[in-house]
Amino acid sequence: MRHGLILFAHGARDPRWAEPFEGILARVQTLQPDVLARLAFLELMTPSLPDAAAALVAQGCGHIAVQPMFLGTGGHLRRDLPALMDTLRGQFPRVTWQLRTAIGEAPSVMEAMACAAVDGLGDGAP
Repeated sequence: MRHGLILFAHGARDPRWAEPFEGILARVQTLQPDVLARLAFLELMTPSLPDAAAALVAQGCGHIAVQPMFLGTGGHLRRDLPALMDTLRGQFPRVTWQLRTAIGEAPSVMEAMACAAVDGLGDGAP
């Protein structure tokens, strides 16, 4: 059984907004080449979560993790994403779905952000 990973982000009108997520996807593919990984967006960009999920299922994924690429658990992750996950579970009942917590709530991400925030402080740079 193949494993899949969907990096689920909000989306934006400006296509450049997705560039950091594309970089993260490339890094994920380097770190875990045996896992099929895709980006998906809630709105304004493609592919949608259902489209990305369907592509992974078509490639033989029987276990798919959905990683919200949000800093915290707000309204989209409390309301919109659970409804989307229910739809996916109904559409693909043989797939094992894992909904992960917001990436920004991971201790390693919080640590990395804190380090980035203070990087360069005290060296005279604004």
